[in-house]
Amino acid sequence: MQIATGANMLNFGYWDENTSDPHHAQIKLCKIFSKMAELENARDILDIGSGFSEPAIIWQSEYPHLRVVCSDINSNQLKFAKNLLASRICPSVASLAEPSSADLVNSSATKLPFLDKSFDRVIALESAQHFKPFDRFVTESRRVLKDKGLLVLAIPVVSKSFQLEIFKLGILSFTWSSEHYEFMTIKETVTKNGFEILQVEFIGSKVFAPLANYYIKHREHLRPRILQKYPNFVEKVLFKSMLKMKKVSESGIIDYVLLKCRSKN
Repeated sequence: MQIATGANMLNFGYWDENTSDPHHAQIKLCKIFSKMAELENARDILDIGSGFSEPAIIWQSEYPHLRVVCSDINSNQLKFAKNLLASRICPSVASLAEPSSADLVNSSATKLPFLDKSFDRVIALESAQHFKPFDRFVTESRRVLKDKGLLVLAIPVVSKSFQLEIFKLGILSFTWSSEHYEFMTIKETVTKNGFEILQVEFIGSKVFAPLANYYIKHREHLRPRILQKYPNFVEKVLFKSMLKMKKVSESGIIDYVLLKCRSKN
């Protein structure tokens, strides 16, 4: 995704009739996600699986009052994020008056190094599919959330009846390499561990097929960028995987869920 977009985000993006390219789709997903998370009313947020932290920069540029803690298990991504946050240069934000104040923490999603009731929001933008065991992530999120705090997820899900198909998917098997959770499993886990579900949106039709269509349409332009870093066979696999991703999305084998939950007292 970095090669295709020129940015530092790893999400699939959200596509509508006004979306021009993958980077704009990624920014749009970040903004839709922030509205669902009600970041305008939050103060302390924990972004788990924060990657290169470019979404955090977007959120802080829109909501300067936010204190953002970016937590990720990948130390190399955090090192990259540290330089990005200090540089004041971010492809997703027009200009930064000063370096972002986000804090970076190297930690597992299932063992968070924070005190109880530390955050108004715990968010995971297309990262929770990698967390295992998922219920431990949920209980840790509940622990560090203040009373009535929000847990908000953007996560790919798979249909129970088609789980074996996921292993033939290609690109999503690479980016979704850890777990393949069903929505009902996620729903049952959060409700059993002290959360009530406030909002659910299935947006797979705005995620997978449009991204695949973009790659297919612009393959001649994107292919040289990929070949600068990867051998030819990788691009061929990517192309075939895009075709497969479109097919299984349109068949209902995979979907993409936005989920907002509130912690109970």
